[in-house]
Amino acid sequence: MALEDAKSVVDTAFTRKGLRGYAFENAFGGATSFLRRTYTKDLTGVDLVITGVPFDQAVTHRAGTRFGPRAIREASALMPYDPPYGWPTNPLEEMSVIDYGDCAFDYAKVSDFPDTLTAHIRGILQAGAGTITLGGDHYITYPILKAYAEKFGPLGVIHFDAPFRPLAR
Repeated sequence: MALEDAKSVVDTAFTRKGLRGYAFENAFGGATSFLRRTYTKDLTGVDLVITGVPFDQAVTHRAGTRFGPRAIREASALMPYDPPYGWPTNPLEEMSVIDYGDCAFDYAKVSDFPDTLTAHIRGILQAGAGTITLGGDHYITYPILKAYAEKFGPLGVIHFDAPFRPLAR
């Protein structure tokens, strides 16, 4: 695809022919997937899966992180056209990356959530793909790590979070 295709191509999250390369369509329209990657549950030949976990039932007083996966996808729609500045590699050209959608679970039965999420990630890992998970609250980390530890053994974690900034006086 090329920039010229933006004049006639829309919804590449569903219509894209391959799993590598950029998606050139108008950033303000079309289906919202992470970096305009293809939405699919077919993991054949996939290197990296983007999946969302819209869960926030382990927070107190600050619900709303369940909307995180959707918001991240919407924000990423503005960025699928250029390689990462200053990087010696280009992940979207070199890897098959898909958007797997969100983990489905019963929001009214929180006790089932950890096993449901672990099974969701386990299935992706068994297919040979890695994951980038868009969350949700901090609790989602444990079930994800459990699936990774089952496959790879002991591991370490780097956790990115929004910084806390006290209100200015």
